[in-house]
This record gives sequence, structure tokens and C-alpha cells, in this order.
Amino acid sequence: MPESPRRSPVEHGFPHLDTVRSAITALYRRLSVDGVERYATSLAPVDAAFADADDLHLGAQRVARAMVRHYRLPDARMIVAFRSMEHAGSVELAAGPEYFVELNDRFRTHRRDIGAALSHEVAHVLLHRLGLEFPGTRDNEILTDTTAAYLGAGWLLLDAFREDAVTSQKLGYLTPEEFGYVLAKRALLFGEDPSPWFTSPQAYTAYTEGRARALRDAEQPPLTAAGWAGRRRYARDRRSGAGGQGGSYAFETAADGLRVAFPCPICHQRNRVPVRGRVRVRCALCRAVLDCTT
Repeated sequence: MPESPRRSPVEHGFPHLDTVRSAITALYRRLSVDGVERYATSLAPVDAAFADADDLHLGAQRVARAMVRHYRLPDARMIVAFRSMEHAGSVELAAGPEYFVELNDRFRTHRRDIGAALSHEVAHVLLHRLGLEFPGTRDNEILTDTTAAYLGAGWLLLDAFREDAVTSQKLGYLTPEEFGYVLAKRALLFGEDPSPWFTSPQAYTAYTEGRARALRDAEQPPLTAAGWAGRRRYARDRRSGAGGQGGSYAFETAADGLRVAFPCPICHQRNRVPVRGRVRVRCALCRAVLDCTT
């Protein structure tokens, strides 16, 4: 897992959003909606708390065990060590049941972020056990960050983001706003608000920006919650057969007439329904009921 070097600008915005959405879809396909719902309760802040007076190795093992429990890996044993390295951490993905996690030596004196680093590395173990991966290092790391955040431990990764006039720190591949987006998607699903857990003011700002982007997912046509401008644009595209901005929807001609394909605002699985006015659609993947005006 990378970390931003000090005095280096942190990337912001949503440059990886398509991959993040694909990662959410992949989680639903692999775990099922019932499997995702097993993670309805986030990791509690107390489970990742690390005081300066705590023994370094015993404390790291305690937090690692909390991560194992949270990710529902009952037979996975984590052995945590510290060494000088370029990245924040790494994990040896063997057959198990023991997994060797190495964390950057800097965490010896930055213990408050050990939980954040472990949330990413233990998510690697979960994905390894599930046999779920994306091609290429970049996309696979984005999948890991997304998994950690969407399954309730990765709020620690966003809270590790701190930035001022002379220094910066960020863990993971996602931008702070993308972490906020994934956490907001989770919060909207489970009715959970992670913002009281943030100790970093910059993390809270990134979460609010990500949440605004997440709310827009439920306001895209043909969803009925789309605003007047979106519905008007959709009606124009329906007459011409054009697709939506950024591929948000596309029209297809089928044997029974015109159909529209659009992503579910929760899991981003694309659903295809006949164009016939006001309809209610159940997502084939996450089973969400969607009010649409097609």
C-alpha cells in the first residue's frame, strides 16, 4: 500500500471513480447482497485505538486480531513486523492460516495510523480468500481500498489523511474524496454516519465532498429522483436514441420495443428495462427497488 511522501501534493478529486464502482459491483457479485449485509456494523474506533504507552508489537497484534474479526476471517493469524520500506505496508499472501504483514518503520512513532495500514493489508487477505482480484496492480489496489471502506474498516484510511501548508500524509490508492464517496455509499446503505469518528479535519471535508458525489448517483435519469434538467435531457435522448452523459444510460432496441440500460445507484450493476413510463425496478444484483420514469 502506498503512502504519500511528505511535502508532496496529494491527488484530489475522482480520477478512479469508474474502477471504484466496478469494485463495488464485484463485491456484490462475489459476496451476494446477504454477504455484504454481514458487514453492516463498522469497526469501532476503540478496536483500532493505539496509545503511545502501548507495547508496539502487542498493540499491533491486538489491532490485527480486531481486523481479522471484523473481516470475518476466524482462522487467519496475522504476524505483524516493522521494517524500512518504500510503501506503508505489505502482506505475504500464502495459503494461510498464517499471514505475515510488514509495516513501514515510520509507524513505530505514528501509532495512531497502524489501524489504517492494517485495514488495507487484512483486506488483501480477505480478497485472497475470496479469490477476487482485478488485473494490474493499480486496479487491484483500488479494489482493496474500496473493499476496506465499503465493508466498514476503511474509514481509518480516510482518517489517516492529513494535510497542511508544509506536510501531507495519505494512505492508499484512492483520493481522499474517493474514500469519502465509498464511505458515503456505505453510510446511505446502512444508515450509518462515520463522520464523528474522524480525528482529521481534512478527512471530514473529503467525506462531505464524496458524499455529495454519492448522492448524485441516485439523481440520475431514468431514476425518478432526477431533477428537471436531467429528466428533460433524458426525454430528448430517448427521442434521438442517444446515450446519457458519461454513459449513465443507453437505449437499446429489443424485440419487445425500446429498452434503457442504466446502473443501479447502490451496486452499479447495469439493469435493462422496457421504456414504458413510470415503473419500479428491482436490481438483479443487490435487490434494491428503484423508482424510474423511463
